[in-house]
Amino acid sequence: MSLNLKALALQRIATLGPRYLPFADVATPEVSLSRLLRLSLFQVTVGMALVLLVGTLNRVMIVELDVPATLVAGMLALPLLFAPFRTLIGHRSDAHVSALGWRRVPYIWKGTLYQFGGFAIMPFALLVLSGYGESGDLPRWIGMAAAGLAFLLVGAGLHMVQTVGLALATDLVPDEDHPKVVGLMYVMLLFGMVASALVYGLLLENYTPGRLVQVIQGSAVVTVALNLTAMWKQEARNRDRAAAQKAAPRVTFREAWDRLVAVPGTLRLLVVIGLGTFGFGMADVLLEPYGGQALGLSVAQTTKLTALLAGGSLIGFAIASRVLSRGLAPDALARVAASIGIPGFAAIIAASQGFGTALFLTGTLTTGIGAGLFGHATLTATIQRAPKGQIGLALGAWGAVQATCAGIGVALAGILRDVLVNLPGEEGLAVHTPYNVVFGIEILFLALAVLVALPLGARLVRRAIQS
Repeated sequence: MSLNLKALALQRIATLGPRYLPFADVATPEVSLSRLLRLSLFQVTVGMALVLLVGTLNRVMIVELDVPATLVAGMLALPLLFAPFRTLIGHRSDAHVSALGWRRVPYIWKGTLYQFGGFAIMPFALLVLSGYGESGDLPRWIGMAAAGLAFLLVGAGLHMVQTVGLALATDLVPDEDHPKVVGLMYVMLLFGMVASALVYGLLLENYTPGRLVQVIQGSAVVTVALNLTAMWKQEARNRDRAAAQKAAPRVTFREAWDRLVAVPGTLRLLVVIGLGTFGFGMADVLLEPYGGQALGLSVAQTTKLTALLAGGSLIGFAIASRVLSRGLAPDALARVAASIGIPGFAAIIAASQGFGTALFLTGTLTTGIGAGLFGHATLTATIQRAPKGQIGLALGAWGAVQATCAGIGVALAGILRDVLVNLPGEEGLAVHTPYNVVFGIEILFLALAVLVALPLGARLVRRAIQS
């Protein structure tokens, strides 16, 4: 009997995918895993932009270019101005009329152009701020204004690409596979952030203004290339659908929004998303300085906290995808996720009271798992509540609340910490106290999220009994 080595190898590869690649079992004969992975490249560019803005440029502008930290914080907050418009963008992609029958692709392309435009302006702004070459003759305010515009364009583009890209991903798979495809997309977001952070660190090891310009320009080109690859042949041209789009009555944003919020529990779910995002997100800006100042960890040790949080989130995504695909109600999982965060932050607080670094790392990992579970569960719950043909609007609503609350939470955490540190007094507060106050507020927000979410579960129980 002859042995077909090629067939055997392909069979082994197919069996390895679902075992070792999270959410690989979302693939179907109609939508292959390679196609879904190619589509998920838009999340890689989003992660790349987040790392470049919040990590690399944040540090370079404050340390190397001597831009006031308050002004840099304001620039980082500019993308939040576009976050509420994710709802409108999602609705527009639901109702878009195209001669080719496309709905999502045009908006992904527009978002890509916004990202490219921001990255194209940014190098010249940074050259002016650095005084590099003849650019030093220009007024410094021109560089600051151009940098602010660049941050705004990149932020607007990544919000648009992520909202519509997720809607396109859910369009491609059956309803029962939505939790899996959402998990896959967010795993790729984490992958994009980790990989781009490593690449940027390697490229900027010997920093010069010219090298930074090259990195940003390269990021612009890579963004366009990856997003084009992600979009290629994902949304089929369909003239019948185009004719149906033209014949369909126009639905205004207000009408679509009224339909969405009329679904029982939708507004309450959005409140839960906001509270939980505040609860999990305020610590993002404080964990590393807390580890250094309160626990005496080195820079190398605190740098690894980001990887620990990301690893916890990845575990949370994997668990959420598995249990949701087996029928667990996402509302119930969201309550569990918020509950997990409470002992996680309690452990972080206790670490500064003499319980040691091991408890701090355990608490960090626990909050990462809770955040991953919470994000996946609330996004799935939002999708499931979306009226027919309004997935984009629902995803936009989730993204608008989540992004806005995350940004405001980070800003409030930093402000509150600075206010407490600078309180008048001879001795002042203990070094860990300002941080622990913020962590305590996060516990309060998570407890409120659990309480507000309780009626959602009660409504599902009543519905099950009536049916």
